[in-house]
Amino acid sequence: MGFEFFLARRYLTARRKQALISVITFVSILGVTIGVMALVIALSLITGFQEDVQHKILGATSHLMVSDLSGEGLKNYRLLAEEIRKLPEVVSVTPVIYSTVLMLGPARSAGALLKGLSFEEEVTSSIWLQKLPSGKLPDSGSQDEIVLGKDLAASLGVSVGGAVSVLIPTGRLTPVGVLPRTRTFKVSGIFDSGLYEFDSSTALISLDLAQKLLNFPERVSYLQVRIKDIFKAEKVAEKIYRLASPGLYVTTWMELNRSLFSALKLEKTLLFLTITLIVVVAALNIIASLVLMVMEKTRDIGVLMAMGATAGSIKKIFFLQGAIIGVVGTTFGLVAGLVWCWLANTFRLIKVPVDIYQISYVPFHPKPLDLALIVLVTLTITFVSTLFPSRRAARIDPVQALKYE
Repeated sequence: MGFEFFLARRYLTARRKQALISVITFVSILGVTIGVMALVIALSLITGFQEDVQHKILGATSHLMVSDLSGEGLKNYRLLAEEIRKLPEVVSVTPVIYSTVLMLGPARSAGALLKGLSFEEEVTSSIWLQKLPSGKLPDSGSQDEIVLGKDLAASLGVSVGGAVSVLIPTGRLTPVGVLPRTRTFKVSGIFDSGLYEFDSSTALISLDLAQKLLNFPERVSYLQVRIKDIFKAEKVAEKIYRLASPGLYVTTWMELNRSLFSALKLEKTLLFLTITLIVVVAALNIIASLVLMVMEKTRDIGVLMAMGATAGSIKKIFFLQGAIIGVVGTTFGLVAGLVWCWLANTFRLIKVPVDIYQISYVPFHPKPLDLALIVLVTLTITFVSTLFPSRRAARIDPVQALKYE
């Protein structure tokens, strides 16, 4: 190894007559370690929360919704669906009818969103419909079967095989006025999408049945479109606009959840900037440690320069000292942060209210790009902190350093 690295390592590991410097060096390494560990945990938490919520939201809903501005529903939806399916980015297109209803169960009543869809088409793109916790999907052509969300079923006090009554707002005309219609359904299955808001308020029936009950003959409320790359939703929306008539409107998942994901992105940035201050404090400790080291090693520096060492070599010795502190602290912090994320995911250490956060525990998803950014920022801060002490050491006059020796 070069003599600069040899001296830098020796100065850091020597203990005699340097107890204070050794303590400050240890505190500097510990500060960098804690800062990097905190950054890894914080960014992994925000990324994990965002990705998990995003996955559940997009798993239970569509990537794009094609609807009619008039509110009367899409009339020629079959032809439009076929045209959209021809787009290379599209995975599936399924028609949906929905309406807000009141559901009456054995235990209590609850408001719900009644959705009619083609189970044969929807099950191919919705994983949560492929494996129901209990029961099964309605048979083809069934006119009296319904599938409830897990939390909605618990709220109504009904299980598979039980019956629920649905009050439909589009009522029938009677001598005493318009009365809501009531229809009794048998619960054939219970689904669990993992999204509390969806599972606690959604009931599913077949598309044909929904068209009859809600007076939507040959019409649907909207077409839900799923695509291969969710981040190309806006580009796909532009292509759909070219295919559709002027009276149609396309809504992307980013528009529906813009406030949520914008808040998460802002929180991630603020957390990164805030926790980086821990690394800055550790960098100040590095400066203090190196300044004391320069003062302690003034005689050694004078001897080295008298033996022919250049100012650049002296500067490199103390730069390498700070670099070693930064690299060691960053490595320990990175490993500690990743170990914590693994433990938190494996044992689900941090539980949260599912009805508020849509997830039962906090997931930690460290991303390589975030880890690379943490390492880059930390090493940059620690390397910059070595510049002042190393320059000061390089400016020492060997004559003055050895004057009284």
